[in-house]
Amino acid sequence: MTEAIQFGSRKIDFRLEYSERKSLGITVTPEMEVLVKAPVDTSIEKVKEKVKKKAPWIIKQLSFFLTFQPKTPKRKYVSGETHLYLGRQYRLQIKIGSVESVKLKGKFIEVVTRDKDRAKDLLMGWYLQNARIKFHAIAEPLIDKFRKYRVEPDSIVLRDMPTRWGSCTPKGKIILNPELIKAPKGCIEYVILHELCHLIYHDHTKKFLDLQTKEMKDWEKWKLKLEKLLA
Repeated sequence: MTEAIQFGSRKIDFRLEYSERKSLGITVTPEMEVLVKAPVDTSIEKVKEKVKKKAPWIIKQLSFFLTFQPKTPKRKYVSGETHLYLGRQYRLQIKIGSVESVKLKGKFIEVVTRDKDRAKDLLMGWYLQNARIKFHAIAEPLIDKFRKYRVEPDSIVLRDMPTRWGSCTPKGKIILNPELIKAPKGCIEYVILHELCHLIYHDHTKKFLDLQTKEMKDWEKWKLKLEKLLA
């Protein structure tokens, strides 16, 4: 069931599940969902009281996961429109031609296409191709750094994820959102490093944050930039 509490001016929605357990637990998922699991005999008043008590932590976690929520506005893929690549803005320039291509030309991303309706597919293909090359090049020195902790990702794969920038599977596969290619190199490093830290600590504990700070002292700056840039 879905419930909610009011914390100051903020409304916190949460999903409540009752089960055969001894204590009440609160989880904030990367998908921005607040999940509360409570013993079967717990009153709704007691649940809400506990959620309200944990509200500052819940809000902090929601803010943290907001980093991994792509918010790039919808594009029309027409000439003159601005598009990001590695943190810089470029103007889209669509030209009709028999040999299709996408390339950077000064302050422009030039798309040559037989049909203007194909501009989006060509640009998306170009982004994906560059993401594969750039992400692996950026990840390599970071992976080398983490070998001292005796961890190494099983693989790095790209996958469209509407609500996340990156994730890490229990078996050590790091998944990155191709949309990250629109962000500066520091933002990409931050997301990769964040997932590498998950190879050691699976939750966002103090030890996890301490490790992240140790390996990237200015990670908060890049986290903030990522939040603002693609908003």
